Amino acid sequence: MKQFLVTGAVGQIGSELTAALRQRYGYDKVVATDIRMPSDIELRDAGPFEFLDVLDPNHITRVMQMHDIGTVYHLAAILSAIGESRPGVAWQINMNGLYNMLEAARQYGCSLFFPSSIGAFGPLTPKQDTPQDTIQRPDTIYGVTKVAGELLCDYYYKRFGLDTRGVRFPGLISHETEPGGGTTDYAVDIFFQAIKHKKYTCYLREDTSLDMMYMPDAIRAMIELMEADAAKLKHRNAFNIAAMNFTPTMLAAEIKKLIPTFTINYEVDSGRQAIADSWPDYMNDSAAREEWGWKHEYDLPRMAKDMIENISRNIKPEQTGTK
Repeated sequence: MKQFLVTGAVGQIGSELTAALRQRYGYDKVVATDIRMPSDIELRDAGPFEFLDVLDPNHITRVMQMHDIGTVYHLAAILSAIGESRPGVAWQINMNGLYNMLEAARQYGCSLFFPSSIGAFGPLTPKQDTPQDTIQRPDTIYGVTKVAGELLCDYYYKRFGLDTRGVRFPGLISHETEPGGGTTDYAVDIFFQAIKHKKYTCYLREDTSLDMMYMPDAIRAMIELMEADAAKLKHRNAFNIAAMNFTPTMLAAEIKKLIPTFTINYEVDSGRQAIADSWPDYMNDSAAREEWGWKHEYDLPRMAKDMIENISRNIKPEQTGTK
């Protein structure tokens, strides 16, 4: 069996995907790569790890030659909020990095997964029940790179026959890693703050409705799509996938059921609020459900309970002000 390569393996999605792939296919079959060395000993030592700069084709060629790669999960990227403060860097990493990985995948005969996002939509996109195929005119550099990435992956499939596949992720929630600079990261940080300090100051407006997904569902979606029968895929790239939808007020209410003393207040960040307002309220993911059997497992109550249980287990008493 050929090996799997994960770029951006130290990031929020990459670290958990790498662990899941190693458990599924074998620890020696999954090559984790990043421009940073991981602090997580298991990520670094449980299987192959390589330093990889996706902007350097020579680095990519070296890793491809060292390992018999059959599938690439290309996750190295700059996220939405950070992208707006560093648009040039976001373009370089998100676009040139993707182009380099597509070229390497073409040269070495690999399949490639590329994650898109609700950020690929924009103010003119229908906000309710957003269709799989619809207008995409994002007004952030992150969104622009995601739309361009979707189109580039489609081009490589149609022009070169490269097996490219991908999904449009909603906001992702995880207890494993710290937030990475995304607009929806409030839905992660709120849990840590609720457990540590019993309060949270939210940078989005209380009625901001967004699609969200718990990380175990997101990891499973990536793996299931790459394992799906290619003959059944009409879209291949940029499948809408959804799981739950809530506002900060709704999320806070769910947390309060489990931590009764929790309180929330709001100091709206106009920049991140504008980004959130340009995204859909909720997506229609019927194409993914029909073409490769996508089905989420976590709703809001189940996710909140699992998040609080896992974070509480891992946080030291001194971090919460108790002993």
